[in-house]
Amino acid sequence: MLINLFNTVRSSGVPCTLRELLDLLGALENRLAYANLDDFYHLSRAILVKDEKHYDKFDKAFEIYFKGIETLEDIFQALIPEDWLRKAFEKELDPEELKKIKSLGGLDKLLEEFKKRMEEQKERHEGGNKWIGTNGTSPFGNNGQNPEGIRVGGEGGQKKAVKVWEQRQYQNLDDSAEIGTRNIKMALRRLRKFARHGNDLELDMNGTIRSTAKNGGILDINMIPERSNNVKVLIFFDVGGSMDPFVKLCEELFSAVKTEFKHLHYYYFHNCIYETVWKDNRRRSQERFFVQDIINKYTPDYKLIFVGDATMAPYEITNAGGSIEHWNEEPGGVWVKRLCEHFSNVAWLNPIQEDHWDYTSSVCLIRDLVEQRMFPLTLKGLEEGMSNLSK
Repeated sequence: MLINLFNTVRSSGVPCTLRELLDLLGALENRLAYANLDDFYHLSRAILVKDEKHYDKFDKAFEIYFKGIETLEDIFQALIPEDWLRKAFEKELDPEELKKIKSLGGLDKLLEEFKKRMEEQKERHEGGNKWIGTNGTSPFGNNGQNPEGIRVGGEGGQKKAVKVWEQRQYQNLDDSAEIGTRNIKMALRRLRKFARHGNDLELDMNGTIRSTAKNGGILDINMIPERSNNVKVLIFFDVGGSMDPFVKLCEELFSAVKTEFKHLHYYYFHNCIYETVWKDNRRRSQERFFVQDIINKYTPDYKLIFVGDATMAPYEITNAGGSIEHWNEEPGGVWVKRLCEHFSNVAWLNPIQEDHWDYTSSVCLIRDLVEQRMFPLTLKGLEEGMSNLSK
């Protein structure tokens, strides 16, 4: 069975190896998954999948494969020996419950009847005393009254079931999906350069051992400055208009970069970069910052990130006076180019799906200005963008 499951997972695009398969077999031999398909799912995913971005592929492969197992008996015989199953049930039951089970002829009879009715029943059933369903007195189902039952689906109501048998629901996670704060942080960690700064706050284990040895065994504790991410980031966020649907996504990105980078400076713009930007959207009419001053202030080793959909009229990029908010003496594209010439490491993160970019002329213009360093604001795109910035 595991060979076929392994092949199904690999054919779905999950890069697992024979080493992982052997580890899974060893885990089952040591009963890490014991009489429970839910436990087996989590165990096999933990061993076979080494990257969160493949969880969705694994879930689909797991579901596809186990749809081919038609009966409870198939699963039990494939996963665990029958004596393991019986011992597991008996271990979970107290003496009173064991006595009640005898009313159906024992545990073997209970499982046998359940498998038989699963094969016979063709539709959902509610109430009654025979079929597998809900709110009845049959020993199989959900929210019923029989004290010696097997719960099928749902949350349960009477807390008297012998076995929970539920259809799994899988939460998809893919590297092409939009991302949350946690996944953003994981991707941003590709952009790291550690250095030690500040006061001596961290124990220097190796130094302490060397100093203690030199002192003839008298403890000599050495401390060193704590390591911190030394990468410096300058980020520009496009706000308003067509970016309104992506406010939540940008908030998550903003929250993540503030946590990950100690040296972070941010500004806002609308549609395209012009001669000024701002830091407070409520005061953008009164408090502006000249882009030329920003170029003069921040050194070229800053990593420059633009976040925007690059969706606008082309003249907003190519023409003087193209801005829809003010008269700009120079085209927006000139300022984008100046920033890219000053900062050698640049990435433009675009929340629009990548396969739509070629159909919008303004996106193509911006992509050319940043020398094709535009990446989709997805988990995979963010990882690629951070890898490009770290070069």
